[in-house]
Amino acid sequence: MTDPKTIHSALKDPDWVKAMQEELAEFERNQGYSQQEGIDYDETYAPVARLEAIRIFLAYAAHKNFKVFQMDVKCAFLHGEIDRDVYIQQPPGFEDPEFPNHNFKLQKAVYGLKQAPRAWYSTLSTFLEESGFKRGSIDQTLFRKIFNKHLLIVQIYVDDIIFGSTDESLSIKFADLMKSKFEMSMIGEMTTFLGLQVKQSSDGIFINQENYVKNLLTRFSLDKSNTTKTPIALGYKLDADLNDKPVDQKKYRGMIGSLLYLTASRPDIMFSTCVCARYQANPMESHAIAVKRIFKYLKGTPSLSDYTPVLHPEQPKHLSQV
Repeated sequence: MTDPKTIHSALKDPDWVKAMQEELAEFERNQGYSQQEGIDYDETYAPVARLEAIRIFLAYAAHKNFKVFQMDVKCAFLHGEIDRDVYIQQPPGFEDPEFPNHNFKLQKAVYGLKQAPRAWYSTLSTFLEESGFKRGSIDQTLFRKIFNKHLLIVQIYVDDIIFGSTDESLSIKFADLMKSKFEMSMIGEMTTFLGLQVKQSSDGIFINQENYVKNLLTRFSLDKSNTTKTPIALGYKLDADLNDKPVDQKKYRGMIGSLLYLTASRPDIMFSTCVCARYQANPMESHAIAVKRIFKYLKGTPSLSDYTPVLHPEQPKHLSQV
């Protein structure tokens, strides 16, 4: 199913109409009507988990040998409590027949409101802290709670939540706790998150970004290119090469940015990507060729995984990543 481009095409799609009606039903349970003009305010940004934080979370789970689970909050932003008067018009095609000229006065946030992410994060973090969780002092999207000798940890990314515990029953209790406050979708054992494909086993946790790699190859028209065995030629050195022909700076930066995101699961391209990233201000054809070589290497190794092993008692404690 493709996303509709206009309101009119969306209104012709019964699935989109149904989704909109469900969201409006949730919206009306939390809001009220008013005919007054609205105001805006400044608090707009909320902290979100970084890929590095997710990697650390998974490494700790592998180290302690526990499963990581995932859930998300339905209509998360509609739960965000706001402390100012904000008003919005009724969406076209979904006007209330009894009050077609009325506006909504928000008691809680709504999708499209720029303050919604911060309001939702504030509501969720307050609920978790009132439930006995402690928020991380550095990573404020990480929450933890200690039960005797067991630890429950929770990582938040907007409305997606991953969690796990050294006692699996505590994970079940956490899921029940969230369902008591919010309408939740329990996804189960974590398999994908922020573009990461995750496989948990008794031996460790494998992560890769195979789908992301395939999308990148298609996006930059390199899906039919040849492959290479290494991301950079042995002994090859890049320099500014100011006498070479310039290339499209915007496209070059887009390729570098995409590769940097991929390094979350592909440390094998970190060096070559960082070398090419030095020349984003004034990229030349030689630099573009070097970047394309990285993509050709990825084409030949799309499913290569990074691996964090479980440390069994018989294994040496210095064993980390393979």
